[in-house]
Amino acid sequence: MSLLQFFLDIGLGLVLGCLGGLFGIGGGLIAIPVLGLLFGLDQHLAQGSALVMVVPNVLLALRRYHQHNRIDLRHALVMAGTGFCAAWLGAQVANLLDAERMRLAFGGFLLALALWTALRLFLRRVPGGELRRPWPWLVPLGVGSGVLGGLFGVGGAVLATPLLTTLFGASQVVAQGLSLALAAPSAAVSLATYALHGRVDWLLGIPLAIGGLLSIGWGVRMAHVLPERVLGLLFCGFLVFCALLLVLD
Repeated sequence: MSLLQFFLDIGLGLVLGCLGGLFGIGGGLIAIPVLGLLFGLDQHLAQGSALVMVVPNVLLALRRYHQHNRIDLRHALVMAGTGFCAAWLGAQVANLLDAERMRLAFGGFLLALALWTALRLFLRRVPGGELRRPWPWLVPLGVGSGVLGGLFGVGGAVLATPLLTTLFGASQVVAQGLSLALAAPSAAVSLATYALHGRVDWLLGIPLAIGGLLSIGWGVRMAHVLPERVLGLLFCGFLVFCALLLVLD
């Protein structure tokens, strides 16, 4: 890798980290299709390499969200514990599946998620706030999000966020912060699994992680300034954009 390429990868990490902080996903969701388009990586290698950036970015974003809007420790531990175990299972399954089919399935999943989130924004009349369901309900949410996070290499936050807003009545910001608690351990175990299968490009992932760590705080600050509906609509648009990148790759 040349020095110029190293700094270009850091610049890409800056953009991905800012988006990851804004939407509470650590940057992996956009990184996966971008790595496929710009670097020609297959779905498995793109997911594994993106996780190198996602793991430290999620940890820092979680800390930033907690500083802005304190995250309930019990809720965070339930999400993290269930997500960790389920993510290992999802990552094991992912390494057995066809990369092309995974890419298309991931794109379809994101489009469906965007439609669901948009409907929730326009149909919900009561503003979101703290969780309106007791903590045991978070167990199946953590399991389902963890499995899909390990399967698609995105840490589970992308699924947990709309579920928390729709089924638990959380605001977009509260949901994104709590989803990061799920994403942190599940992303770590997913990275370890992909690395053991030799599906991680460390020379690409490390500069992306450096750039992401430098910029993720900017995105977190933006998330706490924007009105909830605006942030939710941006999240929907972001999902659609990522899905189109995957389908057009």
